[in-house]
Amino acid sequence: MRWSTFCELAPSLGLEWPALPAQQRAHYLITQPMKDLDSVLKKFLSSQKVLASEEILTRLAFEACEDAFNEGIHLLELRYAPTFIAEGHSNLTFEKIQSAFVKGLHIAQKKYAIGVGLICIIQRNHPVSEAQRICDFAIDHKDSFIALDLADSEVGFDPLPFAGAFLKAKKSGLHITVHSGESPHPDSPRWVMESIDHLGAERIGHGVQIIHSPQAIEKVIKNQVLLEICPVSNWLTQAFPSWADHSVRKLWDAGVPISFGSDDPGIFATTLNDDYEVLHHVHGFTREEFQRANDIAAAHSFLPLDIKQKYWPRKIQPEAKS
Repeated sequence: MRWSTFCELAPSLGLEWPALPAQQRAHYLITQPMKDLDSVLKKFLSSQKVLASEEILTRLAFEACEDAFNEGIHLLELRYAPTFIAEGHSNLTFEKIQSAFVKGLHIAQKKYAIGVGLICIIQRNHPVSEAQRICDFAIDHKDSFIALDLADSEVGFDPLPFAGAFLKAKKSGLHITVHSGESPHPDSPRWVMESIDHLGAERIGHGVQIIHSPQAIEKVIKNQVLLEICPVSNWLTQAFPSWADHSVRKLWDAGVPISFGSDDPGIFATTLNDDYEVLHHVHGFTREEFQRANDIAAAHSFLPLDIKQKYWPRKIQPEAKS
């Protein structure tokens, strides 16, 4: 969400609101590296109270599309966890949340030429029985969801227990992406491989730690699984200690399918342009490489091909996936 929108809503909804702007930003935003991914995820909870009504959710969906369009984005995939938004908001059922978001997207698409899709997130730190419930919700709303995702910290929450839900979703026709391989944990490459083999992942959120496993790199390339890489986020979560240490250039040169994304620009106070700055100035990505990566991203997008081609400036080729 926009920082300006958050500043407008937070005080009226009873959130703690420091007196000075610098204190407000420090309390709610993540602009410097934190200790680890868990520390980052806990920070999200401090702003969750703002997601308090259908009207607010519709506004946030519209503004997310508007900001993306104004940044030059042609295809946009937005994702959310129904359980995260509903917690503490008894007035918001999953149905109302979805309808509110879809309404915001429809309003935006009447005004802006942008292709937009919604991805449903299962929180891996919730019981597996709840994952089944979210899976069924996503399947029941295939008309407005394009994929199912698994998110939150992997440490202590292996992907395997969630395999049943994800295979059921995939069989129903939903696409699969899984947050995996971000944390600098020795098991990260294994988690990525298990997400592909047992959850049917077509894309991996981050996956940057596979650089430590030739076997994982080979599997990702062989299966043409896209890594959704967000360098600014990876630095803020301390997946890598510095910009220069990031594995993105080595993965690209190895032939791994990669897209460049922005991971929660609201809380991280960034835009996709910030990620491009890092990729260009630190890792030497050229204009031609950005265009190639974006064509790969378009080919791997879960939006229907006719929708993608309507908004994409070049012909999308299936072979562009690699």
